[in-house]
Amino acid sequence: MRMRLLSLVLGGALFAGPALADQKIRVGISGGDAEVVWSKVKEIAANDGLDIIVVVFNDYLLPNAALDAGDLDANAFQHKPFLDNQIKTRGYRNTAVADTIVAPIGLYSRKVKSLGEIKDGASIGIPNDPSNGGRALLLLQAQKLIKLKDGVGVLPTVLDVIDNPKKLQFREIDAAQLPRSLDDLDAAVINTNYAVAVDLIPGRDSIAIESSINNLYNNFIAVRERDKDAAWVTKLVHAYQNDSIRQLIKESCRASFLPSERPIERPITDVGHSAPQSEELCDAASMVPPRAAAKR
Repeated sequence: MRMRLLSLVLGGALFAGPALADQKIRVGISGGDAEVVWSKVKEIAANDGLDIIVVVFNDYLLPNAALDAGDLDANAFQHKPFLDNQIKTRGYRNTAVADTIVAPIGLYSRKVKSLGEIKDGASIGIPNDPSNGGRALLLLQAQKLIKLKDGVGVLPTVLDVIDNPKKLQFREIDAAQLPRSLDDLDAAVINTNYAVAVDLIPGRDSIAIESSINNLYNNFIAVRERDKDAAWVTKLVHAYQNDSIRQLIKESCRASFLPSERPIERPITDVGHSAPQSEELCDAASMVPPRAAAKR
């Protein structure tokens, strides 16, 4: 009887083992504030049987390549124009499944303190990848520094500039290198994660910034197309899109991140505003301005 009972216990343990094991997934993200947010997402997901291994990248090209190759199960670092361009040029079969944040891109300078101080012939750094380079040009157009051809969409290039009254000189540089190049430029359009990494705070240090309202450049979680309906994807989305994560993002306003649940296909309506926009960005989401948050 004792042997039979022991066999039943061992058999039950063996049967229950796999059901109790957490499913492991690898998620690629950009460094900075995202690491704080995803640490909390990892904690929430664990309660739902999902073990997230966070992989931090300092490059915009590798996370999609790693996802497509199967080295990642998901990534969360990019906006739709960037992914669309990567799919078009590299043939990736990755797709967006849920919005995460919006991080308005900004124009920064260590030589001038306002748009009006930008001199004729000034050198302006912009990202050298098509989607973020186009985004930078759209911001400059919104500030009336340049005019682009009609109908260029979200991927304009410097060749699409048809009016440049200040004769600005554009220097196309890798997005991650723009903060380091800022001393050699009159101004540069820098993505928020790279700006914050060198203590440039959108709204506080930017001389122009995108609008956060109806912004096409919302970031999202992406997975391979074949995985989009998987049960673990639903768990991952639920772990990110909940009140505790929204609150954590709001408290990270020093980086002007805002939580987003905008439908991915929603069109862009307004590209930019002159800085500072800190109180507008934060008050809309019941947050403190970046200046106050940065002192924490």
